[in-house]
Amino acid sequence: MSAPNASERKACWSARDELWKCLDVHKDSSSACEKHQQEFEDKCPAQWVKYFVKRRDFLKYKEKIQNDGYEPTEGASKL
Repeated sequence: MSAPNASERKACWSARDELWKCLDVHKDSSSACEKHQQEFEDKCPAQWVKYFVKRRDFLKYKEKIQNDGYEPTEGASKL
């Protein structure tokens, strides 16, 4: 597969941003954002979709840790 050109990349990133906005508004309810999800998957290469999904999960986790602090689980070793 060839790399996306500039206009394809811009369309992908725009679709990603619209999906993320929708998920933020609807508290990560994927059923409310199905249209945006489909557009995102249609406009982005599958490998990019996988990466962006992991990236969003990481950013949400990082935000939670920064806001709430780190709470180790009960069974976790204390270093």
